[in-house]
Amino acid sequence: QVQLIESGGGLVQAGGSLRLSCLVSGRTFSSYNMGWFRQAPGKVREFVGQISWSGSITDYADSVKGRFTISRDNAKNTVYLQMNSLKPEDTAVYYCAAKRSGAYQYDNWGQGTQVTVTS
Repeated sequence: QVQLIESGGGLVQAGGSLRLSCLVSGRTFSSYNMGWFRQAPGKVREFVGQISWSGSITDYADSVKGRFTISRDNAKNTVYLQMNSLKPEDTAVYYCAAKRSGAYQYDNWGQGTQVTVTS
């Protein structure tokens, strides 16, 4: 098990940018695939994107493709979500999640960080 702590959320105007960070405890961070998810009020949690343990493979939800970028620094046990061209519909609590390479489901979750985009 690892612990995940997100940071970097806040209030931003439409068209602006934010970078979220997720610090992961433990010495095995580089063996985990990392994901970002979000949950807007009254909606189910949805997938935003993910990055492989090596950082060589990423994929994104269609709603954020071309605007959001996931990266990781294994030396710092940190994964990032760079969000550009933000829209009001991006408003949500953003969660990072971890799963061991080869695992089916994400089973380690952070507490979430709020992102609010105003029009």
